[in-house]
Order: sequence, then C-alpha cells, then structure tokens
Amino acid sequence: MLMLIWKILLVILFESTDVFSVALTICYIIGIRKMMMKSGLDGRWAFVPCMREYMLARCADRERVGRTVCGLAAASIVIDVISMAAGKSWTAGGNANVRLFFSLLETVVLVTRALLEIRIFSGLVDVYGVRRRWMLPWFFLAGPTALLWGYSPKFQPQVQAADLDREFESIVSGVRAVEMDKGLTVNLESRTVREFIHKKCLLRDVHMYIKPGRMVLLLGGSGAGKTTLISAINGYEKAHAKVNLNGSDVYAQYRKMLYEVGFVPQQELMRGKYTVYHTLMDAALLRLPNDLNGSDLRKRVGDVMEMFGLTSLRNSLVEKLSGGQKKRLSIAMEYISNPALFILDEPDSGLDGVMARELMQKLRLIADQGRIIIVITHTPDRVIDLFDDVIVLAKDAHRTGRLAFYGTIEEARAFFGKEKMEEIVKAVNRAEDGGEDRADEFIEKFVEVQNAG
Repeated sequence: MLMLIWKILLVILFESTDVFSVALTICYIIGIRKMMMKSGLDGRWAFVPCMREYMLARCADRERVGRTVCGLAAASIVIDVISMAAGKSWTAGGNANVRLFFSLLETVVLVTRALLEIRIFSGLVDVYGVRRRWMLPWFFLAGPTALLWGYSPKFQPQVQAADLDREFESIVSGVRAVEMDKGLTVNLESRTVREFIHKKCLLRDVHMYIKPGRMVLLLGGSGAGKTTLISAINGYEKAHAKVNLNGSDVYAQYRKMLYEVGFVPQQELMRGKYTVYHTLMDAALLRLPNDLNGSDLRKRVGDVMEMFGLTSLRNSLVEKLSGGQKKRLSIAMEYISNPALFILDEPDSGLDGVMARELMQKLRLIADQGRIIIVITHTPDRVIDLFDDVIVLAKDAHRTGRLAFYGTIEEARAFFGKEKMEEIVKAVNRAEDGGEDRADEFIEKFVEVQNAG
C-alpha cells in the first residue's frame, strides 16, 4: 500500500514513476521556473502540477492553448492514478474492455497534448527570437532545454508575458465626460473578465458625451471592444463605469432604464410562424406600461408599422419576409417602447446598397426626433453622409480595447488623415489583422487631444 501511495505521488508531481523521467522532469521544472521569472511571472507556479504547462504557454504567448494542455495534463494524471489504483483487478480477463478503453483514452490524450505542445514550443521560438530548429530539442529533451533557456543569458524573451496583464498606465486620459441632464454620458474606467487564473482587461478609459439627436457610427476591428462597449452602455454586462442617460443612471436604475434603451442584435430573434402584427403586439405588451389600454396599444402598433413601411405586411408571416423587411421589423420591435437610445449591431448585414441605405434613412429619421442612434456596420462608407459622429475603438499594445477617437465625421477624417471610414479601421488594426498597426499612435494622440481640451 505504501509503495502504491508513493507511485501515485510521483505521478501527480512528475507524471512518471521512472527514475530517469523524474530526473528530467525536475530539470524541466527548475528551467521553466527561471523562464517564468524572465517573463515576469511567478516562478512558484513551476512546482504546481498541470499549472506549469499553462504558465509556460503564457511565456510563449499561447495562453489559450495552455488552458487546454493544462486540462489534458490533469486528465493524464487522473488516468494514470486510476490505472495504478485498479492495479491487479484489471488483470482479470473480464476487464479487458475496461483496460482497452483506458489505453485508448490515454493515447488520445497524449497525442492531442503533444500536438498542442508543438504550438507552445513554436511560440517560445517566436518570443525568444531564435531559429525554428530549437523546436526539436524542446520536443525531445524538454528538461535540459528548459535549463539552458532559463539560466543562459543568451536566451531572453522579447515579449514579457506579465505585460499582457498590466494596464496601459502611460497613456490614460484621466478626463471624465461631464454628466448632462439630456443625452448619453459614458465614463468607463475598465471592463475586465477573469480568464482561467488571471484577469484580462477588455476595454479601458472610454469617456464621452453624446447629444440627443445624434446618429453615431461605432468603428473598430475584430476584438477592439465594440460589443463590449455596447453591452456596458445598455447595462447587459456591467463594467466599472458610470452610464447616464437623460439624467438617469442606467446601472442604478436598470429596471426603469431597460425600456429606454433599444438594442437590435445582428441575429433576428423572431418567431417565423407569427405575423408582423402579432410580433409587434407581443413586443408592445412586453415593453409598454401595463396600464395602457387596448386601443392605445393597437394605435401604437399601427403607428410603428406605418413608420417602418410594414402596414401592407400586417398579416404576413415573419418567415415569408425578405431580409430588409425582417431588419425593419427587428428595429420596429425595439422602437415600440419609444426608447431614448437605440443601439444596432450591423443592421445592414446581408442587405444590398439600396436596401441598406433605405434602412439607415429610417434610423436617421429616428435620430432627428431627438433620439440617440449608435450603429455598428462593416460597410460605413456607403451611408456615411447620414451619420453625425464616429467612435473609433482600437486594440492597444496590450490588446486592450481603447478609445482612439470620438468626434464628428469631418474631424475624424482630419484626425486620421483618411477620407474613408474603412481606411481609418485599417489604420488602427494590428498588422496580423491586415492593418497598418498604428493603434497606439492614434490612442496617444487622442489622449493628448482630451487632456488639452
């Protein structure tokens, strides 16, 4: 029994009971501890089974891969422990199927882990700026290689893993938007999430005031924080922020403000077997005050159908509508409660130029009634004349969404030195996303503009 306990302990700590393998693992632990310290991480994680693989992946800038490898390492340990604990009982012929199952499972885990570790080793080669041939010793002699990379001054990481967790303190604006009784005021300090064992900042330092009656374009490349920002504004995913709409705190008075903010997602959330009229009536019953009488409800539904050109489609099934008609119905459902703020995520997606412009003109009419419209679209230039202002978000050097610009369309053109909005997005996109990699330049420039103002 003591021998079994000792073997299980060795498997948990070193994933092996073989003396030579244990010695190599000890070399590996000592080496990656030093590598973690070079990358600004806590070297003590090297002594924690499974977590050392995750932390090495972070040193290689392969954090997501590291999570999977960590899970596979844990699974491998569990399989080995179960196999040893079962021991002699599995030698019986009746348990042949069980032995076969665990053998196959262990093979799948080991092969998958090996393939993912190749990606980690590739990341280490990139981070340390050495030749690709160094992947071979990592794969076959990880222990001695880790010792060499950890203790030799010739091997130094070009990217600090710890920097990915730090906030970009050097270029914070420190300027808050003044809260007004009318319009939308956003003072967002940060929006963070917990990813595995560390905190990740998705969006930071966004401060702006939008006047009533403005139609605002929200621009930014993939991962810049557009969805995070609109979720923070409408209170769906609260951030470390203060959001004020027409004198009311969206977070503190969330139930009251729920119907003051209309949000139209990219996906259409409607029942195909319902008619246009019943779809809007259901939205009215859900979003309008309970004390509203039947005639007022029907009048409101009729007025909204008229405004969005849906009257002739009153008895048509949703599933029979065209793409443009479904988009108008989606917007009408949110408009039914007469919200002060409208947020739309790619409302023109899948529409041709004529239909997209017609839809945006409807939104322009809504804005002209004193409401605020915020629109995300990937084809802004075909309707840019309908917008008043533009918000540009970009990922900074630490991959945090930041405000790179907020102002009028003409001010944006002058600020970025670009005529088209799509060119602005390209300018702030990272190089790996096909952009000009100038995000930090414009973030710093806009911080200076904010501080000067």
